[in-house]
Amino acid sequence: MTSDLRREHLARYVIYTSLIVLVAVYSVPTLGVLLSSIQLDREITRHGLWRWPGAVTLENYERVLGRATVPNYLKNSFSVTVTATAFSIAFGVLTGYVFSRLAFRGSEFLYLAVVAGLFFPPQIVIIPLKQLFSKTPINDTIWVLVVVHVAFGLPITTLLLRNFFSTIPAALREAAIIDGANEGQILLRVMLPLSLPALAVLATLQFTWIWNDFLWPFVLLSTNAKAHTIMAGIVLLKGQYDKAWGVQGALSVIASLPTLLIFLFFQRYFIRGLTLGAVKG
Repeated sequence: MTSDLRREHLARYVIYTSLIVLVAVYSVPTLGVLLSSIQLDREITRHGLWRWPGAVTLENYERVLGRATVPNYLKNSFSVTVTATAFSIAFGVLTGYVFSRLAFRGSEFLYLAVVAGLFFPPQIVIIPLKQLFSKTPINDTIWVLVVVHVAFGLPITTLLLRNFFSTIPAALREAAIIDGANEGQILLRVMLPLSLPALAVLATLQFTWIWNDFLWPFVLLSTNAKAHTIMAGIVLLKGQYDKAWGVQGALSVIASLPTLLIFLFFQRYFIRGLTLGAVKG
């Protein structure tokens, strides 16, 4: 075996070993949630969490699904996530197309102003937004969350779609203009069909980020428990003086299923979207 071949095998061994270690580290929290969901609280208190239970039970799942508030949490999460994802991507398509193909005086400055939202942590605007929404009719409703997520999703959707639209040959747009198409028809019939991989990436990321968000529902809907999403609802399962490891673990498993299904559904487009521009020619 030559020295080059040995180095290649060693590098491959190091890469695979590192990947296995990373997967194991990232799987530890998931394993903890699964173990807590199939044990009763008294068993976790007596023996600890990190052991295989003597008797696997689905009682926690039955208790979670039997609560009247859980379907409402799921409905609120789907309403907020689907609506905010759709609006943020729709606005991102419009802004991305304008900034990439319809440049005007001051468009670069406006583009930078929009994308600059990526560099501001959401925590710094909690108090101003809380005070602002308290004076509006949508205060303490799920529409507050929709507005917030659309606003914070616009910078990333604009950035990615503007970059993607810029990679599409200008000759396609020019040919459509010669055929008599207006800008709306070009966007709907030419640009969007070509941008399905990019839209799939954004839909997956936006859905996952919004669905898993805990901060905004917990802060902006603090006085309206009926409007809480599933992530905030997990905390509300615990009483003031009792533990709820089992039911919280069970609801966490249930809450993770939609994002898993979304990724599996868009997986083919998601991988294509991530590799766009990786190979040319």
